[in-house]
Amino acid sequence: MAAFSFKPGRRFTVPDWCTNARLISADAERQRSASQRLRQEARALRSETGSQAKWDERDNQTRLAERISSVSRWKETLDKCLADVDEEIDALAKVKEAAERALQAKNLSLDVAMECLTLRDGRRAIDLVRDPAEEQLHKEVKVIHKAKRELQQRVNEALEQLCLLQEARQQLSFDHRGKVEALEIDRTCLSLNVNSPNISFKVNPTRVPDGSTAVDEWEQNSQHNKDHAEEEMKASTKLREAIVLAIAQTDHELEAQRAATEFALRKRIRDVERAYDELKWQEQNTLEEIAEMEEDIRRLEEDIRRKMQDLKVAHTRLETRTCRPNVELCRDQVQYGLTDEVHQLEGSIRALKLKLAEAQAALDALYRQLHRVQTDASHKALSLVLEHKCMDGRRKLVVPAEKFVPRVDTFNRTTNRGASPPRAGQLEPA
Repeated sequence: MAAFSFKPGRRFTVPDWCTNARLISADAERQRSASQRLRQEARALRSETGSQAKWDERDNQTRLAERISSVSRWKETLDKCLADVDEEIDALAKVKEAAERALQAKNLSLDVAMECLTLRDGRRAIDLVRDPAEEQLHKEVKVIHKAKRELQQRVNEALEQLCLLQEARQQLSFDHRGKVEALEIDRTCLSLNVNSPNISFKVNPTRVPDGSTAVDEWEQNSQHNKDHAEEEMKASTKLREAIVLAIAQTDHELEAQRAATEFALRKRIRDVERAYDELKWQEQNTLEEIAEMEEDIRRLEEDIRRKMQDLKVAHTRLETRTCRPNVELCRDQVQYGLTDEVHQLEGSIRALKLKLAEAQAALDALYRQLHRVQTDASHKALSLVLEHKCMDGRRKLVVPAEKFVPRVDTFNRTTNRGASPPRAGQLEPA
């Protein structure tokens, strides 16, 4: 008899076997029926959702195209408004520069008139009289001050108007940049389709972003920016006309008054020249002392470096002798001598560094003093040049600047000479 490799299971009856077959068949029928119903529902849903998605996508394509057209129209409007604002800003800036040049030109007339009055105050005894010439000079000063006040007011108004125009332009530019970015974004959205490589799922895409506005608010903002810019351009045009008129009036008044106050000028400069020569002598002596101090500092630094090398040798000897074996590691006279040498070198280095710091401080003080001397000398030289130019007096008011040649030679000892800068690494003057 053949042997079985496993134990036989429980035996079922024939009715059990038939019942199991019927159950399996019934379950299969129910599953097929449910599957058929689900397939029919899925086909209907696919058809409905496909049609809905197609029409929704087409409607949004149309809305995007209309939005792009609307934004493009506003962008073109802002482009033109920006160009007009830029043109008005350039025009107002040129008129403002003309007013500033006219205002700056009044400084020369005022300087000459005040210089004449100052020089005439130097008269002594009976010659110190209030004559018609002095009265005309005072009147000329008043006319110049009045003209400067009026021109300065116009310049301030032009500057304020330029700021307002720039603010309006900034608002327009900000609005314009936003529309350019919006156009680019909407055009990108219009070009997207299911085959686009950069489409993906996003987190909460249907949220309303912070700062969102309504369409009416969007259009009102652009209209407000455009209207505001046009108002500022109108105000700028009126201001330009007023500035041009003010320049013409002040020039006419000053020219009429200037014709009545032409005088020659004199001034003494001997004391300033002596002071300048004394300063140059002090500068030379200070430079010599600086050179000697720098040489001493260099020698101190060399001594410190040499003693640092000696200290390194002593340290190395002491450290090396710690490697002597056993009883040989004794505190002999060499040990005491090297220790004394280290202490002596350290004390010498500290003393040299202290003296070097004092020398550096003294050198810094010398450089500060040299800077003060050179600065004062340059001021004296400039004063001498100005005093010599005063000899030409009011010729500068009638002779063109490009043709003006002083009748008296300027103080040529200071020509092309300025204060020597402090040496690199030195302290700046306090």
